[in-house]
Amino acid sequence: MNVQIEKLYKIAASNKRCIIGLMSGTSLDGLDIALCQITGAGVQTKVEVKHFKTVSYSNKIKDNILAVFAKKNISFEVLTLVNPWLAKIHSEMILDALKDWKIKPSEIDIIASHGQTVFHSPFRLHKNKNFGNATFQIGDGDHIAIHTGIITVSDFRQKHIAAGGEGAPLALYGDCLLFNEIGVPTILLNIGGISNFTYLPGTDNFDGALVTDTGPGNTLLDAVVKQFYPHLSFDLDGEIASSGKINYEVLNLWKSLPFFSEAIPKTTGPELFEWSSLMTMSKENLGIVLNPQDLLATLTLLTAETITDCIKRVVPNWRETRRFGSGGGCHNKLLMSHIHRLMPGSNFMNPSILGIPGDTKEAVLFAVLANETLSGGKTLYGDNPSVCMGKISLPS
Repeated sequence: MNVQIEKLYKIAASNKRCIIGLMSGTSLDGLDIALCQITGAGVQTKVEVKHFKTVSYSNKIKDNILAVFAKKNISFEVLTLVNPWLAKIHSEMILDALKDWKIKPSEIDIIASHGQTVFHSPFRLHKNKNFGNATFQIGDGDHIAIHTGIITVSDFRQKHIAAGGEGAPLALYGDCLLFNEIGVPTILLNIGGISNFTYLPGTDNFDGALVTDTGPGNTLLDAVVKQFYPHLSFDLDGEIASSGKINYEVLNLWKSLPFFSEAIPKTTGPELFEWSSLMTMSKENLGIVLNPQDLLATLTLLTAETITDCIKRVVPNWRETRRFGSGGGCHNKLLMSHIHRLMPGSNFMNPSILGIPGDTKEAVLFAVLANETLSGGKTLYGDNPSVCMGKISLPS
């Protein structure tokens, strides 16, 4: 038997696994690295986050990703080059983190790598009848496995699409296993570049559980900040937006975009939400050009209202739910104050009270998905495909 296959078999057969979960979202902030000790599988899954860090992307890394990010027309050569290059960058980040934590690579069982999404194209967006749902992530798993010497599970979204899904959001698969409490309906909101939420009805069979994107999270806000305030990466606590005035006429025009009224569940990406297109929309339809402060103020409320409108639309008992929030947007005080005002009652808590700190949640999710790929069985997730996701790459 191939020695790596034998090792993989022993890892899968064990009741405890040491898995590194990796996540880099559409905000392009950096790479989240979560070292997790996972026991069990399926509804018996237990996760302990041993270590966590976010390694920020340098301007060089961001520029190379942006060259192929969310654009219909790119250099195919550059895409081909950046795919393995980014995997090597991620590998170096992992090895540096392990060195900081004084942990040998040989002590890690599995790396679970989400990769970097560069284009997300569900049928609802491209509407080309010759093709179905599609998505593409770079940062090849074989290169990570070779450069780290650790078995790597990656490219999770393709199996979801092959089984009839849109490839996103995948949060439901981890949320069902980690956060479901019988008799307690739960909402788990994540505000990254794109916002999404999971609803768990609190049933033992997950009947009625769902996950959906709601629209923009930080993607529009960060893009505007980088355009008009190039010395900043984001609007800390919504301070710039707080100095502006909300234009409700423009807000209502933007909320008329077809995506917001489409059937749920649905997915989207930065390909659909681009700030200059929204500015053109308001100029051509209303003759209004917003200054940067008013633009940020209006976009912040757009994010809040489209999140809460979507939740209220599909969760009739939203007032009775417990609520958790994660992702970079949950650190934006102005944005969260809008959300709490629009959804009165209990505020969105950090899932750290359940043992999973909010900033680690997405990276932990992919560690859980890899754990299911190796050791899980058939778990029903509401109307979502019941599949184990990820391709396995073996070191040489």
